[in-house]
Amino acid sequence: MVALAALTLALAGCARHSDHMSATVSSSTSDAPLPQAHPQVVQPVAGAAAKVDPAAAPATAGVSVGPASASLPQPLSVTDIRKQLAQSGMTASTTQATLTPDGLAVAPVDAPAAVQAVINAGNEIARLPYRYGGGHMTYEDSAYDCSGSISYVFAAAHLLDHTVVSGQLEQWGDAGPGKWITVFANVGHTFMYVAGLRFDTVALAETGSRWSDRPANEPDLKTFSVRHPPGL
Repeated sequence: MVALAALTLALAGCARHSDHMSATVSSSTSDAPLPQAHPQVVQPVAGAAAKVDPAAAPATAGVSVGPASASLPQPLSVTDIRKQLAQSGMTASTTQATLTPDGLAVAPVDAPAAVQAVINAGNEIARLPYRYGGGHMTYEDSAYDCSGSISYVFAAAHLLDHTVVSGQLEQWGDAGPGKWITVFANVGHTFMYVAGLRFDTVALAETGSRWSDRPANEPDLKTFSVRHPPGL
């Protein structure tokens, strides 16, 4: 029952394309600097699980929309990511991303640089908690909602130069599925597949990581627009 409630919260709460959110995003982030390496934790404003040991994956990740006193988990550094990927013993495929037991993604060796950058950035925030509006007022946040998560990883890969909400992703990029990246978006939620792996805040509520091999079998899948970055 608790897991179902968390799943419902994550799906229902991702930044909707309201006029207020669109105005906030447009006015506050259009000139924000793009993330260079990994996000730095700012003043905590949302609840989450305690800090995780970088050498071990957490069993669950926090999903919250309210303030709490618990310490927020730190984003993974590139060094920590490489260490965990090495410890996983997983080897990279040439065309498909690989999901490690710790919930990180191993980029395909033949993937374009932009796809590898998306996966690297996704690993950095994979276990950070959910917060409605997270990642919209600043790229470098302590928690991210569904569109904030995608905005962050796309900005890190230079596929976006500003944050967007889920409704805006309905018209973003090119129509249809991509070879490497496919984005599903409607006014209430967005998620994507990158080299075969799903990146989604619903997966975060279920497994503790935004990465999963969960299929796109939502009963309302027909309400989502299917888009992809040009050329990918």
